[in-house]
Amino acid sequence: MNNTLYDALIAPHAQEEKPFLVCDDQSEVTFQGFVERAAQMAHVLAGQGMQPGDRVVVQAPKTADMLALYAGTVQAGCVFMPLNTSYTLAELTYFVTDATPKLIVCEPGSEEDIQQLAAKTGARVLTLSQDQTGSLTAEADQQPTEFDTVDRGPDDLAALLYTSGTTGRSKGAMLSHKNLLSNAAVLTDLWKITDKDRLIHALPIFHTHGLFVAINTSLLAGAQVRLMQAFSLDTVFAELPRSTLMMGVPTFYTRLLDDARLGEAVVSGMRLFISGSAPLLAEVHRAFEDRTGHAILERYGMTETNMITSNPYDGDRIPGTVGYPLPGTEVRITNAETGVPLSVGEIGMIEVRGDNVFQGYWNMPEKTAEELRTNGFFLTGDLGQTDQDGRITIVGRAKDLIIAGGYNIYPKEIEDVLNDFDSVLESAVFGIPHPDFGESVVAALVADKDQTIDIDAIKTGVEEKLARFKHPRKYLILNELPRNTMGKVQKNLLAANHQD
Repeated sequence: MNNTLYDALIAPHAQEEKPFLVCDDQSEVTFQGFVERAAQMAHVLAGQGMQPGDRVVVQAPKTADMLALYAGTVQAGCVFMPLNTSYTLAELTYFVTDATPKLIVCEPGSEEDIQQLAAKTGARVLTLSQDQTGSLTAEADQQPTEFDTVDRGPDDLAALLYTSGTTGRSKGAMLSHKNLLSNAAVLTDLWKITDKDRLIHALPIFHTHGLFVAINTSLLAGAQVRLMQAFSLDTVFAELPRSTLMMGVPTFYTRLLDDARLGEAVVSGMRLFISGSAPLLAEVHRAFEDRTGHAILERYGMTETNMITSNPYDGDRIPGTVGYPLPGTEVRITNAETGVPLSVGEIGMIEVRGDNVFQGYWNMPEKTAEELRTNGFFLTGDLGQTDQDGRITIVGRAKDLIIAGGYNIYPKEIEDVLNDFDSVLESAVFGIPHPDFGESVVAALVADKDQTIDIDAIKTGVEEKLARFKHPRKYLILNELPRNTMGKVQKNLLAANHQD
């Protein structure tokens, strides 16, 4: 029975010689070649002493071998844990200390630092570079192309993905084979993905969208993937005439709209454009349809739940909405304080229940209990409402999450760094609308008594501590932060008063 990721997504392609991955250098990896490479990766893990359930931390470039490592990890019965390639060593230290992996895969250039970190936790280190060289590649090349798949069940963990909380402490979402496979099956069917499709893949593969939504559905359907290292307008326009499907973040679509080459002719062979990871502005949706004749299909999901809702494949894709709950997924809107379900049109907490919902937070039973009800419903932290037809609209976020270019950014983490500067008394980080990235990060600073804030010094310090996508794009120096009668900083007022 195909109830694990390897059995359902990878093993069925063992004899298929048609291309699966087409890379930037136009090299191709067939489905059969991918299955064989996954087996070689599984042998490497076994040779490193990895046991079922052990974590593999991966901070490596987007390559065919990176994906083969994912496949080999689940074949070996281990847990795949990809990390953003822009995370600093300081950020990595927390993840590695918390997840206690047995193996860390990194780029050769960062091996020395990672080795020092690994020495503190007992992990081993292998390297993988953009040109697919490194110690992992070298070891894999020497391995057999068949591997006896480790027996795992649907409730066993397949992946551990960290999603930061507003407290500044990251949470490891535990995702089982059933969580990932059930979602892939529903999306493949709902979006009518088949072995005739060719997907333009310009997303990162260290989070749910680029890895589990895009790659898992492609494997399940047997679709071809044009694997791009990064989003490039010239590359995308070259691939549009020979592709049928594209998954992206809103930024992709705003950049396409800014290019005169976008029109009905260049997308005449395309079947579907999908957007997620951040809200798609209604005006972008309408402008894209006007230029191309294609209505972008917007969907909604998160790390803990995989995908939750989707606009329909057949039917109206209404700008500003995220569509209907996926088949097999229950969604309800509740009073955020009491948990009581609300009526149609009322705004409340979005809660979700189904096979797609994660197993809980790694090493955080209290946090799991806070956000995962005993009846199986997960509190998403997003506020929304339903219409008479059951279509869902997200109207805001219960937390101060900022989403820029598809990345989740949590103000508290940035504020903690800013508040460490001697010249800063306090700070408030918030998001304002941005036409390209969705939102832009702004930091408001209040100087400590008799101190002068040096913005250049602040920027340098932030660059050393935080990944680039978290850097504030604008700094404000204020005499004080606006507060309500309870002393809480009113970030809504800051955002309203500093829109440009």
